[in-house]
Amino acid sequence: MTPADLLTDALSRVLDDVEAVLDGLDDATLVRRAGPDANTIAWLVWHLTRVQDDHVADVAGTGQVWTEEGYAERLALPLEPHDIGYGHTSEQVGAVRASAGALLDYYRATHARTLAFVATVSPEDLDRVVDTRWDPPVTLGVRLVSVVNDCTQHVGQAAFLRGLLRG
Repeated sequence: MTPADLLTDALSRVLDDVEAVLDGLDDATLVRRAGPDANTIAWLVWHLTRVQDDHVADVAGTGQVWTEEGYAERLALPLEPHDIGYGHTSEQVGAVRASAGALLDYYRATHARTLAFVATVSPEDLDRVVDTRWDPPVTLGVRLVSVVNDCTQHVGQAAFLRGLLRG
């Protein structure tokens, strides 16, 4: 199994989970909270997609799907185009309102772009330093594992929240 095969499998599982979480959800359920300041399903899916889009675009040396393919305009969220959700306040979480279809379209487009990039990754590429702001510096392999980890955590939270809200 190549690094590309491994990453494709991991990220395809995230896609399956995102599809399952969003399946049949109405707009009200997407923005319902388990507590006053809790994250919503809409925010969790938007955030995991933004992180994947941002981080993969950075290491691939490309633009983000969010801006290049017009998803920032389509979703029309009251957030800056570079915003990926880190440190959001309760109000900012509540401002992320989009249909399940729009969120899924954005995730699928980001997923497709991500898979196109990971298909090019060789074993040697995984050791390439992509971020020197950390000690030790972050390699491509570490960054891609981080993306998968972030996505699986957030889609798992969204799945839990879906079960909690829908019973």
